[in-house]
Amino acid sequence: MVSYDERTALIVVDVQNDFADPAGSLAVRGGDEIVPRVNDAIQSALAAGATVVYTQDWHPDSTPHFAKDGGIWPVHCVAGTWGAALFPALEVAPGALRVHTGTGGEDGYSGFTVRDPLSGVETPTELDSLLRARAIERTVICGLATDYCVRATVLDALRLGYATTVLGDGIAAVDLQEGDGERALGEMVEAGAILSET
Repeated sequence: MVSYDERTALIVVDVQNDFADPAGSLAVRGGDEIVPRVNDAIQSALAAGATVVYTQDWHPDSTPHFAKDGGIWPVHCVAGTWGAALFPALEVAPGALRVHTGTGGEDGYSGFTVRDPLSGVETPTELDSLLRARAIERTVICGLATDYCVRATVLDALRLGYATTVLGDGIAAVDLQEGDGERALGEMVEAGAILSET
């Protein structure tokens, strides 16, 4: 069980229609099933005065991230479309912070950084500065998907010095290769993340 306070941020990673809805273009198996537990975490965080942040993939129509443009993924989470919207069953806190990633066609999976697809140079998103402005010391991370955006966001949070907890019952994996999700969890724990339940 995770405890929250004013120095904690709950980061809800990419619980969007294209990932969470079974009809989404890049649906994660079980992605919709984690939403009640994510909502429980949101309610607990808000009750304790914690910060809640929602990250969203927010891609242009064409990006090297997409298979049609040379990447590996089907078209997903195009800015302003149904697929990019937060999943309707997800509780969205009034006035909650949202961080859009990939808006300029960048690659990468973390809520904290994006990567230029040609040069590979990483640049920060606004997430770290938003947390620093609120004197956040600890992050609790849930969402989609374990082996991509959750993993990258957790590893960046740890690199940036945040004590970080992963909600093991509030994530689901793509598992392109069998066991990818479990391997990603192991990597996050090895890097210093705490694995907990909502």
